[in-house]
Amino acid sequence: MPAETVRPTDHQRGTVVIAGCGDLGTEAGLRFAERGHDVIGLRRRAELVPAPLIGRSTDLRRDVPEIPDDTAVVVVALAAGSRDVDEYRATYVDGLRNVLDGVDASGASPRLLVVSSTAVHDVDDGSVVTEETPARAGTPTAGVLVEAEALLRDRAPDAVLVRLSGVYGPGRERLIDQVRSGSARLAPDTSPHTNRIHRDDAAAALVHLATVPDPAPLYLGTDDEPARLDDVLRFLADELGLPEPVRCGGDARQAGGDKRLSNALLRSTGWAPRYPTFREGYRAVLAGDGTRHP
Repeated sequence: MPAETVRPTDHQRGTVVIAGCGDLGTEAGLRFAERGHDVIGLRRRAELVPAPLIGRSTDLRRDVPEIPDDTAVVVVALAAGSRDVDEYRATYVDGLRNVLDGVDASGASPRLLVVSSTAVHDVDDGSVVTEETPARAGTPTAGVLVEAEALLRDRAPDAVLVRLSGVYGPGRERLIDQVRSGSARLAPDTSPHTNRIHRDDAAAALVHLATVPDPAPLYLGTDDEPARLDDVLRFLADELGLPEPVRCGGDARQAGGDKRLSNALLRSTGWAPRYPTFREGYRAVLAGDGTRHP
């Protein structure tokens, strides 16, 4: 009996549009391009979109983008320029609405992947958070993200929402900078859990989910190990050959609360992080690995 011919699905060919082609979007776009896709990157300054991606200048907060009729995948990876609530709403709600309008105006039926944040989970008791955990925003900016997610569900029920934990990587080195400058502080007692994902693993997850048959409507994108912030700071100080950060006084609660995110559902699709914990990921950043674009 002849072997069955494996044919590519519609989402494994055709144009890919990255709406919000910043750091994460560009990394995802480069990976789609390596798989043979034509990739269009939408951002305010098209000249910042690296080849072989095709840059198009557009301000998605105000403009409805043109989506080619052969578009197979649209990745929405918007990033606000500040934590101002109005800026958040213009970016994440108005920007998403404009992308959806562009898709509706086209002849395309793409798989739609939309990046959100695990900040929508207002949990501060150290408990495990999964896709089943309700999104109850504890800050005004997180409330805007919940609003954007509701818009997505109303307009595009089949879209795949990917809530990412704290993204780090080349150019995303806030904790490293704090340890180097001496401004990092250990908690006065037990520090909260934090959750993170290397930029490259987040981009790989988006590309992977573009081809998963019958994906779930929601995934949490995070690495394998929720870690206490103090442990991360101590690790970085040791890697940098610097003294352990000093302990501060006051309340240890941080904006991200205290929660332990689970990536079990995303892993069940066949995705696995290249950097399973902060140790492998930060070592790669400190070694200068992974920089693929400006």
